[in-house]
Amino acid sequence: KKDTATAMNPGSSRSHCIVTIIVESSRKGDDGEDHYIMGKLNLVDLAGSERQKKTQAKGDRLDEAKFINLSLSALGNVIKALVNPKSTHIPFRDSKLTRLLSDSLGGNTKTVMIANLGPSALHLDETMSTLRYADRAKSIKNKPRINE
Repeated sequence: KKDTATAMNPGSSRSHCIVTIIVESSRKGDDGEDHYIMGKLNLVDLAGSERQKKTQAKGDRLDEAKFINLSLSALGNVIKALVNPKSTHIPFRDSKLTRLLSDSLGGNTKTVMIANLGPSALHLDETMSTLRYADRAKSIKNKPRINE
């Protein structure tokens, strides 16, 4: 992960980070056949959304902020579609982030989201935006089952 200073954060993360751990096990069943079970754990650290006015980003920092915001927007669109019972299309293909997280968002998984909030009144709008994001994500209903 790359960190660079902005006017809002001296150690601002400039990218998302996804670490995927896949665990497989096998055992002989009562039927004498090998049975395989597979699990996948995605650990995801999302870069925060960036408001150019507050971060005073320019040049490469501004380009990074645009890409961060585009992927977070795509993730927000997927979450919105997943929690809308009338939605007929889930736009997982709109970003690399949403493609990689499609199992975690609408698939066969248990998902936990931890929202990082700042206590400063100066950043109240970012805090409220993060809470709204987390509240929508909380509404996603997955149906996990054992993968055999």
